[in-house]
Amino acid sequence: MTELLRIENLTITPKAEPGRALVSQVSFALEAGKTTCIVGESGSGKSLTALAVMGLLSDQLQLGQGNIVFKGFNITHASHAELQRIRGKEIGMIFQEPMTSLNPVLTIGYQIGESLAQHLKLTGAALKARVADLLQQVGIPPERAGSYPDELSGGQRQRVMIAMSIACEPAMLIADEPTTALDVTVQAQILKLLDDLKTRMHMGMLFITHDFGVVTDIADNVVVMFRGEIVESGPVQDVLLNPRHPYTRALLDCVPDADGKKPLKPIDYAWLNAGAA
Repeated sequence: MTELLRIENLTITPKAEPGRALVSQVSFALEAGKTTCIVGESGSGKSLTALAVMGLLSDQLQLGQGNIVFKGFNITHASHAELQRIRGKEIGMIFQEPMTSLNPVLTIGYQIGESLAQHLKLTGAALKARVADLLQQVGIPPERAGSYPDELSGGQRQRVMIAMSIACEPAMLIADEPTTALDVTVQAQILKLLDDLKTRMHMGMLFITHDFGVVTDIADNVVVMFRGEIVESGPVQDVLLNPRHPYTRALLDCVPDADGKKPLKPIDYAWLNAGAA
């Protein structure tokens, strides 16, 4: 398989406190046509890792050490201009909150077309046709291109975010909890849409979630993060069927079964005090 992304010993620290790691020694790889899920509770470092790949860390944060290599190119040493050429064209990203990620005063057609104009230099009728095609791909009527974000439902806004992220047919897609704010039915539709797009475009997908139910549906490989570190990783079936780390087992205990008979257990962090971190 073709390796798209390799993260080696990634560490992220606050500039004001370089000795305090928010993400520590994170390493994993992503192949073309495969989905790697990063799973963990809020604050575990999932989104920070994704933002580092995109070169979008806050000015208050810095890369402490490590490398992020995309298609053989070391992103950690890239200039702003080099990152601008990669973002949107080679790597697409669906940000965490579609309700606030879209500009409320610009039409969805304009926002989808921005990266097409920037990276592919499309204009006029060609640009309009490509925007219409992208809207159709994500299940929105092309005539809605002139709509504003507040005229759409939550599920439709998420589909617009997906259309924006795949506009230039990137080699890799980062999806940062794209279904968190959606109801179960719409969530299933979005997951199927992403999986279909990944297969058709042979993209590598880095999918961030706190939900092992989602991992079961879409992942080829899984990375489990806790407090900024990877505690377990591997092929999804190995991790789901034979979890080795207490934190992974605790997350799996939080997943309800289909008939609702399985008792749900809150995460017990006693293993931390027992030296199991």
